Amino acid sequence: MAGTINVDYGTSIPNNIGLGDDRRVLKALEKWHPGYLNWWHSMGPEGFQESLVYLRTAVSVDLDGWAKFGYVRMPEYKWGILLAPQEEDRRVPCGEHAGEPAWQDVPGEYRAMLRRLIVIQGDTEPASVEQQRHLGHTAPSLYDMRNLFQVNVEEGRHLWAMVYLLQKYFGRDGREEAEELLRRQSGHADHPRMLGAFNEATPDWLSFFMFTTFTDRDGKMQLEALAQSGFDPLSRTCRFMLTEEAHHMFVGATGVARAIQRTCDVMNEAGIDDPYDVDRIRALGVIDLPTIQKKCNLHFTLSLDLFGSEISTNAANAFNAGIKGRYKENKIDDDHKLVDATYPALRLIDGQIKRVDEPALSALNMRLRDDYVDDCAKGIKLWNNTIKKADIDFEITLPHVAFHRQIGEFASINASPDGKVLSDDEWQAQCDQWLPNKADGDFIDSLMVSEVEPGRYAGWIAPPKVGIDNKPGDFEYVKIDG
Repeated sequence: MAGTINVDYGTSIPNNIGLGDDRRVLKALEKWHPGYLNWWHSMGPEGFQESLVYLRTAVSVDLDGWAKFGYVRMPEYKWGILLAPQEEDRRVPCGEHAGEPAWQDVPGEYRAMLRRLIVIQGDTEPASVEQQRHLGHTAPSLYDMRNLFQVNVEEGRHLWAMVYLLQKYFGRDGREEAEELLRRQSGHADHPRMLGAFNEATPDWLSFFMFTTFTDRDGKMQLEALAQSGFDPLSRTCRFMLTEEAHHMFVGATGVARAIQRTCDVMNEAGIDDPYDVDRIRALGVIDLPTIQKKCNLHFTLSLDLFGSEISTNAANAFNAGIKGRYKENKIDDDHKLVDATYPALRLIDGQIKRVDEPALSALNMRLRDDYVDDCAKGIKLWNNTIKKADIDFEITLPHVAFHRQIGEFASINASPDGKVLSDDEWQAQCDQWLPNKADGDFIDSLMVSEVEPGRYAGWIAPPKVGIDNKPGDFEYVKIDG
């Protein structure tokens, strides 16, 4: 597919930015749009491009009517460009410009820094679609398949949101960056995605649920920090994106909870009270709880690496410039400048993990990561409540932040899930207890059998408590034959 496509951007692309009247951006988008559709057909959900999917489409920023539901083929989805309502007299919330009027145009001195932040955020959106493109073939139900595709099209919409900012505010450089967002591919040897976690495979549905639990939660934290930006169009864009990001985390957290529910039910039916009796539990066609813990360990730590180095000059510069704030900056009770403030940070000192006070400006990544860990701890309560109600003696826990790190303060050491520094030999002797190995992956893969009859679910996962849009249990969320 090439060349200009005939689209009425005023009606076919939901937007509240007057897109049809902005000739310069319209021309750029008309040029970019065919490439996007090429990317979607070649790298989006494989094998389901012609299927009718019961999707939610964002059409407004009004809380009472922001989305509508209906059947649509994914390539015909109305990817919109929607910004949260503009706040009257909004001010830069942090840094040396705190209290000044928020910028409606890019400040020249921060142009490169802002562009890079937008590009990095934009790069994650198509990456996750690429990582998940094969999962439709092993969906445990039509309900889950539809949720996967909902996440995919919304990640596509988030890419549109970042591309709009690039094309609207960064001229030729922005247009070139928008093209590069379609050129890079997850896991590609020569043109990989920018962040490591977005080049990892998503081989099975438990991985997908963990990804949407942990990696999309990182997305939430980054969007919350960008929503504090003194560059008002970026702030407004991210504030609306958070509305959709919440659904992605819901898909993940409830997906894992349903896998846990099914395992607990099967254990109780079989009279198995030892969660570590792995062979017997697996023989019943469900995923044992220790393996779920291993997958939690893996995806949590991969997501921690997305925060970058705990002590970061780049983060300090972005905050000081007022273009990226802290998590819920507007609710923090301090001067929002941090000139003399400190923050207790975990550091590796003489081979030991110690907490020391660091300049708060330098430790912004650490603070955002700490906020993330707290949010994750709240998120896994659903899983543990499910296990507790089944009267099984097991608890899913988050590993120490030094465990299995590839980036940052603890990348050079081996640490156990409880934070003990280990020798290479100690790590090699025990790592299979803490991280999924090939045998674990092969077993999970053996369970990944597609179930496409409406109302039926694969044997390893329980049905949801309620349907999408209050639909009945046997609703046909995806019409496989189109």
